[in-house]
Amino acid sequence: MKWAWLLVAGAAVPAQAQTGDLPPHDLVMRALDAQPGVEAATARIEAARAESAALRRGSHEITAQGTLSRRTVDREGRYVEYDATVSRAFRLPGKAALDRRAGALGVDIAENRMEDARHQAALTLATLWYDWVLASELHRNAGMLVANQDALVAATRRRAELRDAAELDLQQAGASLALAKAQAGDAVASRDRARALLETRFPDLPLPAEAPALHEPSVSNDDLLRLQRLIVEHSHEIAAAAGTAERQSVLARRARADRFADPSLGVRLFSERSGQEQGAGLFMALPLGGGHRRVLADRASAEASAARAEQVIVEREVAGNAAADAAEFRARQIAWHASRESVRHAEASAALAARGQQLGAIDLAERLYADRQANEARAQELGARAAAARLILKLRIDAHTLWIE
Repeated sequence: MKWAWLLVAGAAVPAQAQTGDLPPHDLVMRALDAQPGVEAATARIEAARAESAALRRGSHEITAQGTLSRRTVDREGRYVEYDATVSRAFRLPGKAALDRRAGALGVDIAENRMEDARHQAALTLATLWYDWVLASELHRNAGMLVANQDALVAATRRRAELRDAAELDLQQAGASLALAKAQAGDAVASRDRARALLETRFPDLPLPAEAPALHEPSVSNDDLLRLQRLIVEHSHEIAAAAGTAERQSVLARRARADRFADPSLGVRLFSERSGQEQGAGLFMALPLGGGHRRVLADRASAEASAARAEQVIVEREVAGNAAADAAEFRARQIAWHASRESVRHAEASAALAARGQQLGAIDLAERLYADRQANEARAQELGARAAAARLILKLRIDAHTLWIE
């Protein structure tokens, strides 16, 4: 399974769209398309298109009405009489254009919201993916400590048998090994939980047997500024908010236009006194708008103002989050570099402590402390590296340079 997954990653994904510790691009795209939230948003596009078609056609339809009656006249007899009217209301000039514009904007908004739903699914996948990758790396780090401590226990036991080490040393080594195994058990639980969540939330994404190694995050300051700019330019959330504000403005104009009601025109046919009198004529009806239509227009204008204000809020939030993510990445990168330097010193210290303990220059407790310190430094470095990698991935997704087309 693992080699097949990696083969797909290398063969099917362009280099600029793929980094080594992420799943293959085409598999991610299929998994995102299959998300229920994305499917629901896609269905809403069809609903918006149907609404747009309805607005283009208008709500007015042909109305047919008629009466059939029998009338009795004293000393004359009975007569069959009827009348029929066929009429239809017509939109006044300008209303149809506003309806068409509102319908087209509704489709644009639905498409942007679908893309934003896909964007949110991609961010969720990114979070769950790096949860699994980091948990797997921490498990491997814990396994290294277990292996080291296991070898130390074996070596201490041999020395104790040769009376070159005290029983206290053997007990200290055994306690340290047990603690390392407990930590490894916790790491296994975290790794398996992270994988289970990833598999459950994204069942259409096949996973390798083991998580890939966590790569070193790297992005230049120029690229960081470019990503920050692209986030604002390509934001579907901003586009949806802008489309909503424009649509509400169109609807407000439509409501004001509707204060003048649409007239109905038609044809009337009638027959009286069993056909002795027949006729035809034109029919026209014009509702007289009152306070209700005025209040509806006022409400639509207020909603348009609210939508414009909400557009500004969204623009500021997107720009602010982009700037905050870029600033946080710079700080996270500095922290990661410091933790990487800490690992170098801690591992060198652990190696010297191991050599010193073998030569009898230091006691076992000091060596165990140095080993634990190196293990903790590696775990901290992995956490700092993952935090920086998460931010880079988030910035690339937000900027639509990865996983979002």
